[in-house]
Amino acid sequence: MGNLKITKKIDAVSPVMIAGWPGMGSVALGVVDYLRRKLKAVKFAEIPVDKMLTLDAVLVENGIAKLQPPPKNTFYYDRQHNLIIFEGEAQLPGASGIAILNEVLGLAEEFRVKRIFTGAAFPLPIRHKEKSDVYGVANDARLRDIIVKSGVKLMEGGHISGLNGLTLGFAAERHIEAICLLATMPQYAISIPNPKASAAIVSTLARILNFDIDQAEMNEEIKDMDERMAAIEEKVKDVFIIENEEPESLPAEKKIPGYIMEKIEKLFHEAR
Repeated sequence: MGNLKITKKIDAVSPVMIAGWPGMGSVALGVVDYLRRKLKAVKFAEIPVDKMLTLDAVLVENGIAKLQPPPKNTFYYDRQHNLIIFEGEAQLPGASGIAILNEVLGLAEEFRVKRIFTGAAFPLPIRHKEKSDVYGVANDARLRDIIVKSGVKLMEGGHISGLNGLTLGFAAERHIEAICLLATMPQYAISIPNPKASAAIVSTLARILNFDIDQAEMNEEIKDMDERMAAIEEKVKDVFIIENEEPESLPAEKKIPGYIMEKIEKLFHEAR
């Protein structure tokens, strides 16, 4: 499946790794993409993927259908902060996704990565204007102090789907410390990128790992998103009858009715 390919030699010594794949709100992908660009991280490795194992649709442009290229899985290195950043363009299902994850963890072992951070969305029935809070979960009890001391709330229960969550379990089997940071976002908007949630995780990582990063670009994206979402919320006020309560775990019992979700999806497509 993969066969890791090193394209540039780096002199990393016990670095920290930040990894991200697409998911709800593109939260984790937004984090790693922003960090590797703003920190000017340099590509040094990739995991090639056989496109025949990833195809599930064709791309249509101007009435012409064509096969899509395989998703990229790329490693970057920020020497100044001793950070390895992994960016996966797609979450492959089943064994294919696990194979990619094992390649990522194999590289982490090779460079003796001391800790891995991932990100994810924490969807709640909240309005877009509300602050994005960050929750944390670790694969080792000793890491909980790091989470709490950094001002992050502990996620008491629930589940984290996809490779951003599975990383913690598979890393534990290799005795690699790992933490997942989850940022709250509106439950109704999980199908579109949420820069506010990504920005909350970026700020938290900067605080934990002690680096500075310019978030002006993200702030502009948040402003644009807020304006579009405000217009949408105005049209679907019946969705937002929300209780003021502190989330303790993923609120699986609180679901927006399907007919309203369909209406919201249509409004989002019109707003793009």
